[in-house]
Amino acid sequence: MRRIIGLLVFLVYLVRMGVPSHKWSMQVPSDVTGEARGGVVLLCTFTHPHKYYDGMITVIWRIREPYNGSQVFRCVVHSSSDHCQTAVSYKGKYKLLGNPRHNNISIRIDNLTWADDNRYFCRVEFAGDIHDRYESRSGIRLHVIEWEAVPSLHASFDLGGFPPAAPRIVNITVLPGPDHIFSARCTAEGEPLPSLIWTGPSAGNSTSTYSQSHQITKELHALAQDGRYTCTAFNSLGKAEGSVYFYKFRAAGDPSVLLTLLFALGIKLFLLLVILGAVVYQSKVHSTAQESLSRRPQVQESNYENLNHGNNRAPPATAATQ
Repeated sequence: MRRIIGLLVFLVYLVRMGVPSHKWSMQVPSDVTGEARGGVVLLCTFTHPHKYYDGMITVIWRIREPYNGSQVFRCVVHSSSDHCQTAVSYKGKYKLLGNPRHNNISIRIDNLTWADDNRYFCRVEFAGDIHDRYESRSGIRLHVIEWEAVPSLHASFDLGGFPPAAPRIVNITVLPGPDHIFSARCTAEGEPLPSLIWTGPSAGNSTSTYSQSHQITKELHALAQDGRYTCTAFNSLGKAEGSVYFYKFRAAGDPSVLLTLLFALGIKLFLLLVILGAVVYQSKVHSTAQESLSRRPQVQESNYENLNHGNNRAPPATAATQ
């Protein structure tokens, strides 16, 4: 009996957590530089081994060392429709920018000071199994500098360079390639030049990045899974997002596609037969009604009767003669 109950609990867990399709991983930059008294964005995205998960998610950021470092930020998402509710934000300087439901737990740190110059580690936890949690091990090294330490930026503004601007998605699209292989391309602009990151079903695929002037482009290669792909652009002034949907055409030889097409054609044929039957039935009813009307006895006027009635009239009276 206990084995049966245990098996049922395991099956319910599998249904809730989904069938494993990926491994745990985290993508973070190795180094980030921020200006004192300004803000900075720490990027962190992850993949998990579940095809679908809608349970509680806990987001944690630590400093100095992984697993045992001091927590500077913590928030919890209770359901799929909720936002991440902040539980810890050291000095109120930390804010979640990413969406944990989209595998993005990036944060922004405002009002930087020299005390913020440290190594940061992101961590995500799913409710349930103890193995459903993961933390970056190398972390992100944040370097805090003074504005005067970057004279090239002053020079660029003096020479008519681009003023500081928050990121903006310029273009996002899906492109076909050789051998029916598709890729997603995202172009953004901003000053400082933003960082781009892809999230979606195949976000762990290889990417290529290139920049020109104040624009940057990042391409996600070899899209294999249908779904929504989101491009997020970050810089010290904010973030911007854009999404594109990818649905790959299946060959006609695919049995499931063939069955779907046959089913759709069958429905259309059935509807056509119903319409034709309704038209034939209506025309038949109309012709029957006309025929019944033609068979009814008609009351006709008789010239003979009219003549008789005219002849039966009394002759005019004549005066008697003596």
